[in-house]
Amino acid sequence: MGKKALVVDDNQKNLLLETDLLEVAGFEVFEAENAFNGIAMARKEKPDIIIMDVRLPDMRGSEAAKILRQDKDTCDIPIIFVTASVMEEGREEIKDISNTGFIGKPINTRTFATKVTQFIKGA
Repeated sequence: MGKKALVVDDNQKNLLLETDLLEVAGFEVFEAENAFNGIAMARKEKPDIIIMDVRLPDMRGSEAAKILRQDKDTCDIPIIFVTASVMEEGREEIKDISNTGFIGKPINTRTFATKVTQFIKGA
């Protein structure tokens, strides 16, 4: 069975692009458009990896990640933050959250799924 990924992004174009790239790579993909739904979906589906935007409408992705890290069912799921905030302060926000990675936007469509897969293997 393929790997399961959860994509959390409020931008429909980004959500569609990331979902398509992961599905082509063999992932079963679940989607959420805000942090609250992303947390609920992570608890329900227990994906192999979560791809999360840092800037979500209801709370920061980093805050959602901290909530997931406190739940015994989701604490070990790797999280890759995908954000346009490539400046140092954007990375500073997520550096203390365990088992996380970072991919800057715009994403490289040729390497995105490979990077996600490598992060699962490296976890």
